Amino acid sequence: MRSLERHRDAGAYALGVLDRADAFRFEDHLMDCPHCRAIVDELALPARMLRAHGRTLPPAPGPLLLDRLLGEAARSRRVRRKRWLGAAAAALALAVAAPAAAVLTSEGPAPLRAAATDERGELAAVLTARAYAWGTAVDLRVRDTAGRRVCELVAVGVDGGEETVTTWRGHGRALTTHGGTGLGPDRIARFEVRAAGGARLLTLRPH
Repeated sequence: MRSLERHRDAGAYALGVLDRADAFRFEDHLMDCPHCRAIVDELALPARMLRAHGRTLPPAPGPLLLDRLLGEAARSRRVRRKRWLGAAAAALALAVAAPAAAVLTSEGPAPLRAAATDERGELAAVLTARAYAWGTAVDLRVRDTAGRRVCELVAVGVDGGEETVTTWRGHGRALTTHGGTGLGPDRIARFEVRAAGGARLLTLRPH
C-alpha cells in the first residue's frame, strides 16, 4: 500500500469502518506518522457523534446531517478548523455514503482508538478498545526500540482506581498484545503504558 493510500485510510480508521486486516496494517503506519495521528485525533468528535446517532439514523443519511456534523465539529475545534475540516468532511462523506457505513447500524458499538509516541520516538503504541457486558477488551499494537524492557498497560478509572490490562517485553519490533479490564469504557479516564518500575511512558486517551 502506498503512503498516500495509508493517509487516505486515516478517516476510515477513526470511524471504525476498516476491516481487521486493514486496520492492523494501518496501525503499523500510524505509529510512524504524526500526520495521521493528528487526523485520527481530529476526527474523534465526528466519530463519537456518528456512533451516538447510529441507531436512530435512516438508511440513507442526507446532506443535512453531514452539514450539521461538520458545523458542530468546526465549532468545537475552531482553532484547528482550517487545517483539518477537509479531512473531517472526507471521512464523514465516506461514513454516510460508502457500503462500509454499516458501522452506523451494527449491533455492537464501534471500537475506541488511541495512538501515541514518546518524545524520543523509542516507544509507539496504538490501542483499540471494545465494550462488552463484562467490561472492556483491549488490543495494543506496540513497538519499543529502547531495549528488552518489561512494560505494562494500566487502565486508570475516572475514580482514580487502576487495573493492569496486559504486560509484555519489548524486542525492538512491533508486537500485538491483548488484555481486558472490568471497567466499562465510560468508567475509563485513560490508559497508561508504564515501565516495570512504575514510571509512566505513554498516555492513551481513546475516542
